[in-house]
Amino acid sequence: MKYFFGIAFALLLLSCEGNKEIQLPKANKTIVADVQEHSPIYIFFKVEGKDTIAEVNRKNSISSTNWIFNIDKRLPLRLVVPELIKLQAKKEGSMHKNEAAENFFSYANDVKKTMAFLPFTKVKYVIGKPKTGVIVYFAKNNKVIVEGVEVKKEELSNYLENVSKDKSVKINFCLDKNCSYDTYIKNEIIIWNLKLASLSLNSFPTRFVY
Repeated sequence: MKYFFGIAFALLLLSCEGNKEIQLPKANKTIVADVQEHSPIYIFFKVEGKDTIAEVNRKNSISSTNWIFNIDKRLPLRLVVPELIKLQAKKEGSMHKNEAAENFFSYANDVKKTMAFLPFTKVKYVIGKPKTGVIVYFAKNNKVIVEGVEVKKEELSNYLENVSKDKSVKINFCLDKNCSYDTYIKNEIIIWNLKLASLSLNSFPTRFVY
């Protein structure tokens, strides 16, 4: 497995698959710089006729290791999430699973020109809308809507801090199913970096996709 970084974008080349390409998402911040003892999962961008397909390759995955998900940034979230749900369930249900092993998304830090990783082991994906709680919706047009009000991303922490003063409030992070995986990774990094004194974001690990 080799990682190459171009000026325009990062490409991951899987030589055993005839040099298939994965265009990695890009972000300007590194959450995790290195992952040891890992197995690769690949989700390729494929076009058949007029249809876009998420093509999964997990033949080199070992359930007892950390899994790194290398996913093409061009894929829409509506195609990626069903595969994530299946793969998470497969690893969780394995008799060889390691409780300490985690799942990570790979992406490119386009400032440092290095690989970076985003943990999502505890994240649960649900296809559909939440039935209760405050909705924080990351829309396809790069806007964030909180209960019908557009909030600037740089102001989201302060806005949610006020919302969450009532600790019984449940915050639901929701995502536009038609946004690109590249956009999703950027939004997930925003969620990861939210700073809320009154509550732990680990209390709200579910991502609703619709």
